[in-house]
Amino acid sequence: MTVGVAARRQAQVLIFDADDTLWENNVVFERVIDDFLGWLDHPTLDRAELRAVLDDIERANAVAHGYGSKVFLRSLAQCLERLRERPATDSERQEIDRLAVALVEHQVELMPGVADALDELAGRHELLLLTKGDQEEQQRKLDACGLLHHFGAAHIVVEKNVDTYRWLMREHGFAPSGAWMIGNSPKSDILPARAAGLNAVFIPNANTWVLEDDELDPTDDGVLRLAAFRDLLRHF
Repeated sequence: MTVGVAARRQAQVLIFDADDTLWENNVVFERVIDDFLGWLDHPTLDRAELRAVLDDIERANAVAHGYGSKVFLRSLAQCLERLRERPATDSERQEIDRLAVALVEHQVELMPGVADALDELAGRHELLLLTKGDQEEQQRKLDACGLLHHFGAAHIVVEKNVDTYRWLMREHGFAPSGAWMIGNSPKSDILPARAAGLNAVFIPNANTWVLEDDELDPTDDGVLRLAAFRDLLRHF
């Protein structure tokens, strides 16, 4: 049964994703990938084919090593080695590091309307933050974002799956029926939250990592689809 706006106006638990929901993130990785594929200048494969090779490597590394810039750099080096059928030279690794400087220098850039919306929502609901990735890297972004005062707790986890959301419910003692996971990733934010019994809010981001994409059930009344972050204020 669809949860009406009036019911959502009552105190709820709102759980927010961070990367590409509260602030831009993957767009920086995409720029590095674009530069990397151009630098490879493969003699027979086009960019789409090169990207498919990189996606396969990133998918395997995400399972084995997790997420973040360090794993991303590993994937770039392995992609080069697979395509050139030899180990990367020192100069090639240095070039990959140079291409990825943007990841280190990137400043947290909030999505439009995030700060004001969270300020209002925090006065009506219990807010939690749930992000996955490298502990040090994610903590740096959390410390820099200027938003932590809105949240009762912020958790950095290795992966977002059904067990993660069940753990979060136990940790904070809330019922899934009165809680909403809010994010841009079908794979990490929406589908596992729904499988754990939570409601979800899907806010698409055009720059979402391709490996975070998945099919959502258009008939699922437990998923609220919004065009922009500030639209949350019309529903909660």
